[in-house]
Amino acid sequence: MATSRWTTAAVKVQPVALRRRGLVLERAILESALEQLSTVGWNALTMEGVAAGARTGKAAVYRRWPSKEDLVADALRAGLPVLDEAPDRGCVREDLYQLCRQMRGAMYSKPGCALRSVLYECDSEVAERFHTMIVQLVIEPSNRLFREVVLRGIDRGDVRPDATSDLVFDVIPGLMMYRSKVCGSEWPDEEIAEMVDRIMVPLLRPTGG
Repeated sequence: MATSRWTTAAVKVQPVALRRRGLVLERAILESALEQLSTVGWNALTMEGVAAGARTGKAAVYRRWPSKEDLVADALRAGLPVLDEAPDRGCVREDLYQLCRQMRGAMYSKPGCALRSVLYECDSEVAERFHTMIVQLVIEPSNRLFREVVLRGIDRGDVRPDATSDLVFDVIPGLMMYRSKVCGSEWPDEEIAEMVDRIMVPLLRPTGG
């Protein structure tokens, strides 16, 4: 009887639910927004869905972010991977290959998928709100790293000195985004190697090299 009585009492005891507040709750909401974006996309994302994913009420979301655009902007700022170091493997071909692999990792991370859903689905008016953020967090950092790799190659003599046009630095990001969106490519290593070997190395090679 004693065993049964204690077993029954144990079943009735419920853990005390801890109510999340402050930064803990905000982090959960931002994570939920990224999850929603990367799975259902921009058009299907709702504040109610984000609240449900964060296990909170939608009022808690609206108190912090009055609109979906505000919430998504903060979620992307908080979650996008930081590309802050260019590979240095001793030759421009290997540096570009490794940098492209880093870019692929960022593109297919949860925040990267979320960003692509915004880029692909937003109308022009909404996309304008994200333009400055995308330039600051994505375009400028990637261009800086590509420029660093190319300038290092110029110093070594394996890149032609005039290969510093902005168009040159747009080739890899533009091609990766295009093939990801239009062709559904997930950029396996062999495709990255082919892009570097067949497009970038000939484009950058010194005359007569």
